[in-house]
Amino acid sequence: MTFLEYLETRQEHLLELTIEHIVIVVEAIVIATVIGLVLGILTYQTRRPREIVLAITGTFLTIPSLALFGLFIVWIGLGTAPVLIALVMYALLPIVRNTIVGLREVDPSVVESAQGMGMNRVQRLLRIELPLAWPVVIAGMRVSTLVVLGIAAIGAYINGPGLGNDIFTGLARIGTSTAVYVVLGGMLGILILAVLFDLLYVLIFRLTTSRGLR
Repeated sequence: MTFLEYLETRQEHLLELTIEHIVIVVEAIVIATVIGLVLGILTYQTRRPREIVLAITGTFLTIPSLALFGLFIVWIGLGTAPVLIALVMYALLPIVRNTIVGLREVDPSVVESAQGMGMNRVQRLLRIELPLAWPVVIAGMRVSTLVVLGIAAIGAYINGPGLGNDIFTGLARIGTSTAVYVVLGGMLGILILAVLFDLLYVLIFRLTTSRGLR
């Protein structure tokens, strides 16, 4: 059996795992984006809280994923929930950091002009600062998505969803005739998703960013 024949016979199974992988990644990025935006908005103007938030979210990325998943088996158990929590943790730093950087790079004179026009703090944030910072924020989301795509595969270690299940299954069958195909199928799916997500962010960037900021 060739690899293409293997993919043809397993296409429904691979499609199911791919959908699971997409769902867990999207859920993690949406949650991390909400949390990251809130943390960035709350801390970008004050040095000490900003440093603390960046230090904590940076520490998350230094934790080996297998070790974190292993700890979650004890604390939370197996399945989707611990994988989702871990992915949110890993996705936070790029989003928080880029939110802070984007907001701090907004020209103070623009903010002062908006204030002179009678806009209050919330109006300035929503109408001026966040739109100007958006290209930097979406770049952070893009990085987080690529990071999470790979780590999500390791979530299969604790019975998480996604293409990692085939990778671990194939590794457990090393020595059999189809083991390499099983691993390659999962890896290929993740690579394709990485390309598609990257193209999606290009589209989102074009649709949500004014011409002057591109």
